[in-house]
Amino acid sequence: MPATTATTETSPTRPTGSRPRLFLIDGYSNIFRAFYAIRNLSNSRGEPTNAVYGFVTMLRKLLREESPELIGVALEGGRTFRSEKFEDYKANRAPMPEDLQSQLPWIRKVLEAYHIPTLELAGYEADDVLGTLSCRAAEAGYDVVLVSADKDLMQLVEPRVALYHTGRNKMYGPQEVTEDFGVPPGKVADVLALMGDSIDNIPGVPGIGEKGAKSLIQEYGSLEDLLARAGEVSRKAYREGLTQHAE
Repeated sequence: MPATTATTETSPTRPTGSRPRLFLIDGYSNIFRAFYAIRNLSNSRGEPTNAVYGFVTMLRKLLREESPELIGVALEGGRTFRSEKFEDYKANRAPMPEDLQSQLPWIRKVLEAYHIPTLELAGYEADDVLGTLSCRAAEAGYDVVLVSADKDLMQLVEPRVALYHTGRNKMYGPQEVTEDFGVPPGKVADVLALMGDSIDNIPGVPGIGEKGAKSLIQEYGSLEDLLARAGEVSRKAYREGLTQHAE
C-alpha cells in the first residue's frame, strides 16, 4: 500500500514514514455501535448475533484493507478505580441488555480464533489501557491508530497517535482534532472537565455547555489559567459557576 497521510476520511490509512503500525481497537465502543446499528439478527436457534456480526464485519474490513503489523482489542469489566473516587460515576447507565451480554463470549471466541489479544486490566477501563499502550508504543517507535467512536480519545492524539473515528469514518490527527473539536488534543480534557459528561454521569460547571467550554479554553488557554482568572470572566453565569464549582 502506498504511503498516505493520516487525514484520509475513508479508512485508517498508513501515516507517512516507515514505522510499524499498531492498531488498538476500543472493543466495547465498537461492540455497542454494532449492537444498536444492526437489529433483529439471529441464528437458526433464535440467539441474537447482531453485535457479533457487526463487530466481525468491522474487524475483517480492517484486517483486509490495512494488514496491520500489530493489533489488539481493549476490553473491560467490573468496577474501576473511578467508581472508588466518585461513587456516582456511570450511575445513570442502564444495565447491559441481556441480548448483548449473551454475545460477548462469542466475540471473545472470534478474537481467539484470529489470534488477536484482548487487552484488559482489572480495576481499569479500556480507555486507560488504550492510553497507556498508545503512549508507550509511540515512544517505542510505532505509529498508533486508535479505532473507536469515543470523542474522549481525541486527547490521546499526537503526531504518532491517530484516532480512526468509526462513527464518522474519519481519521483524526492533531490538526483534525483542532478543526473539529475546537481545541488541540492537549486541551480536550480541559473542555470535558468544564462541560461534564452526561453519558458517564460526570458533572461539569452548571451553565457551561460544550460551546461555552470550548470558547473559554480558547480564550484562557487552559483550565488552570481559567480558574485562576475566573473573576475576569465577563459573563456572570460563567464567572459565578467557575467560582462556586472550582473544586
